[in-house]
Amino acid sequence: MEIRRIGSQPSNKGPADWFTGTVRVDPLFQAPAPARVAGASVTFEPGARTAWHTHPLGQTLIVTAGCGRVQRQGGPIEDINPGDVVWFAPGEKHWHGAPPTTAMTHIAIQEQLDGKVVDWLEKVSDEQYQQ
Repeated sequence: MEIRRIGSQPSNKGPADWFTGTVRVDPLFQAPAPARVAGASVTFEPGARTAWHTHPLGQTLIVTAGCGRVQRQGGPIEDINPGDVVWFAPGEKHWHGAPPTTAMTHIAIQEQLDGKVVDWLEKVSDEQYQQ
């Protein structure tokens, strides 16, 4: 058994290559091999969002505070709220973030495939975000 105490892992600023706006990533866990699951709490300030990306084994988001937005390629922008759980299938191109006026926090859970959890793609344009 392992207990990770709150504050034992430093918060990180979301890298500008992968995010638009102000994003804070708080690592929660990364299970040791042979397990391959990892999770983080991610907070998006108003207007902040990820770039388009995919996950080789999919991703689960659990909204914990505020309200947010998610979109898969070719689909509409969907609103998400605390308690909502979002599943993106393996390889599904998508983005997620906060609306223009409200912050949003979610827990992101994904698994590694050959050491990789995400493939980052192009940024979501302002035009795409404001649809």
